[in-house]
Amino acid sequence: MSNSQTAVRPNSEFAAPATRERLERVATALRENGFRALIAADQEEARQLVLEQLPDGAQVHQGASVTLDVLGVTADIEQSGRYAAVRPGLYALDRETQMNEIRRLGASPDYMLGSVHAVTDEGSLVVASASGSQIGAYASGAGHVVLAVGSQKVVTDLESAFRRINEYTFLLEDERAQEAYGVHSAIRQLLVINGDPAGRITVILIDEALGF
Repeated sequence: MSNSQTAVRPNSEFAAPATRERLERVATALRENGFRALIAADQEEARQLVLEQLPDGAQVHQGASVTLDVLGVTADIEQSGRYAAVRPGLYALDRETQMNEIRRLGASPDYMLGSVHAVTDEGSLVVASASGSQIGAYASGAGHVVLAVGSQKVVTDLESAFRRINEYTFLLEDERAQEAYGVHSAIRQLLVINGDPAGRITVILIDEALGF
């Protein structure tokens, strides 16, 4: 999969929200694959559903996520005082001397929040990452994973998912990374989750276009 810089604009095909009926079908497919799937009517309901999954005092981590930021969940986790937020603690650790602690805390929180870049009609989740920092927690490290997913991220199959990442998500994330960090993004790691036999992962499908 290429992650080279291009002059093309993000493919608007992948910005269109799915219908409610399609979301219902995707939720059914996710459940058949072992995921817990919920549907939120709007952003406020999505925020409430995310927070309902988290006991007071829980250890909670989240990756960089436009979806969580827009929902207000990032602020809820890091500023409300209701949770043991992992990310502020990670930022306080020394990258030169405490990388092992940073790695362990980031990879195995009790609760991991985030999103995905595509969800297929067959109920598979696809995540792309430049650093891989969230992938270990999503795949197996976190005790529980809660993913908030805008309806425009629904695609037909894995081929469409990879196209969405290359032709849409990456271009927007690269622009965001340059503005936020002064560096380009990259597609260095990909995670495909086809099922959840352990029942760790809750997917909240939002009946609105949200995030990349």
